[in-house]
Amino acid sequence: MEFLLDPSIWVGLLTLIILEIVLGIDNLVFIAILADKLPPEQRDKARILGLSLALVMRLGLLFAIAWLVTLTKPFITLFDWTFSGRDLILLFGGLFLLYKAVSELHERMEGKPEVQATSSVVYASFTAVVAQIVVLDAVFSLDSVITAIGMVDNIYVMMAAMIVAMAVMLLASKPLTNFVNRHPTVIILCLSFLLLIGISLIAEGLGFHIPKGYIYAGIGVAIVIEAFNQFTQRNVKKHESKIPLRHRTADSILKLMGGRMETVTDSSHHSEAQEAFADEERYMIGGVLTLAERSVASIMTPRNQISWIDIDETPEQIREQVLSVPHSLFPICRGHLDKVLSVVRAKEILDVLDNELELKALIKRHRPIYIFEKMKVIDAINTLRTSKGSLVLVTDEFGNIQGLISPLDVFEAIAGEFPDADEQLDLVKLSDSTWKASGMLDLYQLELESGLDLIEEDAGYISISGLILDKSNGVVEVGSTLDYQGAHFEVTEIEANRIKTVMITLN
Repeated sequence: MEFLLDPSIWVGLLTLIILEIVLGIDNLVFIAILADKLPPEQRDKARILGLSLALVMRLGLLFAIAWLVTLTKPFITLFDWTFSGRDLILLFGGLFLLYKAVSELHERMEGKPEVQATSSVVYASFTAVVAQIVVLDAVFSLDSVITAIGMVDNIYVMMAAMIVAMAVMLLASKPLTNFVNRHPTVIILCLSFLLLIGISLIAEGLGFHIPKGYIYAGIGVAIVIEAFNQFTQRNVKKHESKIPLRHRTADSILKLMGGRMETVTDSSHHSEAQEAFADEERYMIGGVLTLAERSVASIMTPRNQISWIDIDETPEQIREQVLSVPHSLFPICRGHLDKVLSVVRAKEILDVLDNELELKALIKRHRPIYIFEKMKVIDAINTLRTSKGSLVLVTDEFGNIQGLISPLDVFEAIAGEFPDADEQLDLVKLSDSTWKASGMLDLYQLELESGLDLIEEDAGYISISGLILDKSNGVVEVGSTLDYQGAHFEVTEIEANRIKTVMITLN
């Protein structure tokens, strides 16, 4: 039992177990395909029987080939080379592994057509399926046995590796198959091991002895590198899962769009053009992708900025108000904004302002349209379409007017602000890392402009002022600051207990 204290034995055993599992995946897949031809209640029995027969077949072949490689007497002479039975077994085994590895690598790299499952419900007999499994076991066991003989010299280690590998496949056939299918680099790595083992077998057959320690060292280094590779991929996926879906989708689309810019031949010009193109398109694509997440309240004109007409005022007062602002549509209300009677165009109301009957008829022709403030923008687009260019009023759950939206608001959510003559930009870029923003600025717009990630899941705010008030527990004054998600916010102006202006600097 002294061989159990040899570290190389344990390294060879572990490596051989891994190889036996990977080499048995094909056998496992074909057994599953054949078992699917049976009635559902017989499939598990067929899989267990098939894998058990595979183990018996491998152990039988192992004993037979292990005995053959003990034949060291000269068996054939070719030119000046003398070959024994052992040499021939090693030569043909090495050539078989080379052929197996190269053909499998070719299929993996070039791809192969998939066989579509038939929709027939006619089941095969259990005996016929088991017979096919036995034939397949004989074919698929040959490479496993030759690999075992090329890897280690102790037959007990070979038997132990085969039994452990088969037990693992028997207990975890489904998750094991899924793992190998999800990690194609593992298959490529094991096929590369087959190439290495095949070459060593050919060298042994030709009389050149290669110490097993060299093979173990190469395989061990490759396994460590692959472990680091898998760990890196897992961390990358974990990091990507933290990035909002809309940002990941936007980046994917931009990569595809950038890849089509092939008309620029100079590499430096290509990178500059692609960068400029990406900056401009990133904003618009990001705006489109956020429409399904943003609520109507995030893009509406808020209540305090609505220009509306009180029908109880005199015609002169109404005319003066209409002419004093550049808007083309006005809500017509009675007394206050929550009692909206109609939404009419400025030209139409000016034409009938001195005729009470025509004014009443105009108001009746244009009934206001309402939507709920928490409705998603993408869902509100159809309402805007049916409004035929009119304004759509936004209400809360109590029916109070909270704001209004128009097709222009949706366009601004995608392409940025288009202020009227009486409006100021909500976001002004002062430098590459500094912005001056209105307290009512939509956080989505700031995200698209700055690349920050500011909106939390189920957040109760949609504006910069809402963010600052939420993180400051409602206590804000001029000069109040907030450092959040890589940005520095400073309140520079407050008007009527509302945050009017904020300076934003990237940290």
